[in-house]
Amino acid sequence: MNTSGELHVIFGSGPIGRAVMSELLTRGYRVRMVNRQASINVPESVELLHGDATDPEYTREACKGAVVVYNCTNPPYTKWPEMFPPLQAGILEGAASAGAKLISMENVYMYGPTSGKPLTEDLPYAATTRKGRVRAQMARDLFTAHQRGKVRVAIGRASDFFGTGALTSAAGDRMFLPPLSGKAAQVVGNPDLLHTYTYVPDIGKGLVMLGERDEALGQAWHLPSAQTITTRQFIEMIFTETAYPARVQAIPNLLLKTLAAFNPMMREVAEMLYEFEEPFIVDHTRFVQAFGNNATPLHDAIAVTVAWFRKYENEK
Repeated sequence: MNTSGELHVIFGSGPIGRAVMSELLTRGYRVRMVNRQASINVPESVELLHGDATDPEYTREACKGAVVVYNCTNPPYTKWPEMFPPLQAGILEGAASAGAKLISMENVYMYGPTSGKPLTEDLPYAATTRKGRVRAQMARDLFTAHQRGKVRVAIGRASDFFGTGALTSAAGDRMFLPPLSGKAAQVVGNPDLLHTYTYVPDIGKGLVMLGERDEALGQAWHLPSAQTITTRQFIEMIFTETAYPARVQAIPNLLLKTLAAFNPMMREVAEMLYEFEEPFIVDHTRFVQAFGNNATPLHDAIAVTVAWFRKYENEK
């Protein structure tokens, strides 16, 4: 338990930002959250600011007094190239002005297809997609800022995530809501391939651990996930919690690509289809060897997530 009263600043109040908030509060840190929304429900002890994270003048003010800054922002999927780099640049300026560590949340798009080879942190950035190339350049920008001494950086990367509040993830509402009433969970790609899924609270804890450990700086780390199983097996575990027979509906690739021609969001989903057409195994060995394994057992994580989606559905 921390007793120093250190201030930690979180940009982004989505599922990952809120998981970081919860972990920081558990550890006794002061927390300031920054987003663009009018209001969100947070504990009274959390300071909440609203503003434009692309504005360096604003982020310098928002980061005043911070020891660690977390970038948990995630702009609309269809607007990554124009929105994401400026967000990161603004947050980096804020952290640098405060002399704070910058812990950045990333996915693994920058690696590109690996033909089923496990994803490790030493893979080259070989993205073949627009969003993957954006991710790769943003990671390079962070490491350049670190190497030049502008700001101390560590990066946490995770696979497709699931958990409380994770509605729009690949393992979000399309996978968890239908089983509540016995309907088929919807997936893209081949459900019988191995695929790593990462639990949101484990991401939050992993990012905070990176913020606490100076030896994490200057590197990217794959945050721990529970065991990798096939998407079908993952869905069967969901149905075990709902007590209905397991049903899986794989959206045909041809239909997805047809929809992509007319629907911008489907176009972005189709671009990442390769992740679901080959084994997708995110290796977190380096993190575990350095900091320990904080991954929640998959059965427990899915049980909590099903309970949250059931409550969400009942309150709609």
